Amino acid sequence: MAEAYFLGIDQGTTSCRSIVFSNTGRVLGVGQKEFTQHFPHPGWVEHDAQEIWECQLATMREALATAGLEASAIQAVGITNQRETVVAWDGHSGIPLEKAIVWQDRRTADLCHTLREEGLEPYIREKTGLVADAYFSGTKIHWLIHHSDRVRDAARSGRLRLGTIDSWLVWCMTAGAFHVTDVSNASRTLLFDINRLQWDPLLMQRMAVQPQWLPRVVPSSGFVGMLHADFLGKPIPITGLAGDQQAALYGHGAWEPGQAKNTFGTGCFLLMNTGTRPVPSRHGLLTTIAWQKGGVTNYALEGSVFIAGAALQWLRDGLQILDHASQSEALASSLKDNDGVYFVPAFVGMGAPYWDMEARGLITGITRGTTRAHLVRAALESMAYQTWEVLECMCKDRDAPLTAISVDGGATANNFLMQFLADILRIPVKRPLMQEMTAWGAVCLAAEAIGHSISTNSDGESIFEPRLDLRKAERLKTEWKQAVSRALSRK
Repeated sequence: MAEAYFLGIDQGTTSCRSIVFSNTGRVLGVGQKEFTQHFPHPGWVEHDAQEIWECQLATMREALATAGLEASAIQAVGITNQRETVVAWDGHSGIPLEKAIVWQDRRTADLCHTLREEGLEPYIREKTGLVADAYFSGTKIHWLIHHSDRVRDAARSGRLRLGTIDSWLVWCMTAGAFHVTDVSNASRTLLFDINRLQWDPLLMQRMAVQPQWLPRVVPSSGFVGMLHADFLGKPIPITGLAGDQQAALYGHGAWEPGQAKNTFGTGCFLLMNTGTRPVPSRHGLLTTIAWQKGGVTNYALEGSVFIAGAALQWLRDGLQILDHASQSEALASSLKDNDGVYFVPAFVGMGAPYWDMEARGLITGITRGTTRAHLVRAALESMAYQTWEVLECMCKDRDAPLTAISVDGGATANNFLMQFLADILRIPVKRPLMQEMTAWGAVCLAAEAIGHSISTNSDGESIFEPRLDLRKAERLKTEWKQAVSRALSRK
């Protein structure tokens, strides 16, 4: 197979990454740059959309430079992004009107309660596959419209453009020529009918959103727009576009119903391919669009855990008991067990399957003998417990067990976590050698759109098998459940 080159854009919650891949999965060049996190009030999380674009462009140039390639060598661009984060900008000047409201932001929790009181929750579930939670984009858009004079002025003058980060990046990369989103990102907004594949009029009306403000919805694999020549020196077609978790599912090659992956990043996201029909969840999970290509739409069940790697970041930056997250494996392994210490990292409420916006984090089981190693181990173990709770619900919804799970994300380099995950899930955990699954998935979608074949071999894959005694694993899970019950709000 002749080698071809593609540029993957991976816009995450804390950093921008760009990666040059070959169609065989070889990484030729990488650029990465962190950007500022803004916390103006408790529970609020914001990003500067202009800073994100500038960071992303810088990493694109860096990736090409480290790969030693000119833009003319790149066949196509694939974009993947943090989902649910909302940007409002001026469609004439291209300037953001306010800071972007991040998916972690909880300022719209009261509005979500109101939607439930109005009896809209069943309609939301039926049409969007989601729940009335501040996690999603629609209530963030409503907040901007009702609290920003600049947004309202732009709306009145016909200049307002709204979108998630993918829409903002495409707008910037095409110099304002395209205002689009793909079906996977649209399905995370609380505004999109995942059955009819169109914006829902009733939900738009309730959120005070006009259709002309929203992006046009396109397939995940297909022509999106042209990267303007001013940025890298040559125009390049953008032909792949998907939310980060859906892109990772695709990158793992989980193209058949029943195949699943878990991504460990700031949060933790478990997705299972359910085929060409949406599967409603009876156990607190989300029904979402996985991708659309060749006129066929695939769906997935998803369990969203809000805090995973962010718990280690808090131990590092907040408590300053870690210098670097990489220290966590040795500290956790230095203990024979958790000594009864559990860490429920509900910093911004709890996601699936609880959907409790008022839940708050706690550490339980502390004694005079508790050390920083116990806290670090408890943070790592919490990622496995939360994955287990989501997986249990997923198997019940599909009425079928899962026989193995693929993983990716920064925390999967931690062998302690991977082994503990296998022990708790009681199934093999597969860790591929190539960990850039979100960017790789976007590149796969982009490559296929222009007729290139891709390689999804599993060379170098590590497999972790369950080793922990079953009775001990069950006891640990029971004690975790007890800790969670204390973190949940008393509604």
